[in-house]
Amino acid sequence: MTEPYRMRMRPKAIPQSLRTLLAEVETATIGHFEYVGFVGALITPVFPAKAIGTAITVAAPGRDGTVIYKAIDLLTPGDALVISRVDQDDVACVGGGVVAAARARGAVAVIVDGPCTDVEEIRASQFPVWCRGVSSKTTSRRHKIGGAINVPIACGGAAVLPGYAVLADNEGVFVAEPSHMRRVADFALRRQRHSLQLRPHLEAGHSIFDLDQIVS
Repeated sequence: MTEPYRMRMRPKAIPQSLRTLLAEVETATIGHFEYVGFVGALITPVFPAKAIGTAITVAAPGRDGTVIYKAIDLLTPGDALVISRVDQDDVACVGGGVVAAARARGAVAVIVDGPCTDVEEIRASQFPVWCRGVSSKTTSRRHKIGGAINVPIACGGAAVLPGYAVLADNEGVFVAEPSHMRRVADFALRRQRHSLQLRPHLEAGHSIFDLDQIVS
């Protein structure tokens, strides 16, 4: 019998300089000028959090929990585990055990386009998880359907390649190739600084159209 799991080499980690640059960037700012790279509004944080990491991708079908733990064994500090639920079902593949294992490996977040379980345990752990709701139906390592790790996936409608930079906060999750993420971050930070300069003008009751230079 052939091995039902495909595992490719782990990608190169995003540079620390990019992590530092993204520390003050807001996904909602990026949303003003980027149109692709967002995993979708239905994928939200279990509790308020921010995470910046290197995408380790998983294509996880059905009730197979084995593929998730195989991916966890590959995690290194700074990774973000991004999971595509290829069947788009209501089975949770992320819960307290997955979170504990990912944290122990030094991961910064788990992002899944499906539900999670053990919500109170996840909140108590303070390990960042973004998911699409909650379910009491869960995966099991007894089911060995198959799956793939470090392959291109679709998560919440966004294409995610292994090694993509991941920026996740309270407003959403944005992913991009590291060099593009750097350009996005530079522009977002300039826009955020401009917005801070603009705020007193608006708070004074003036029209935004009174200004000569406006970033729309």
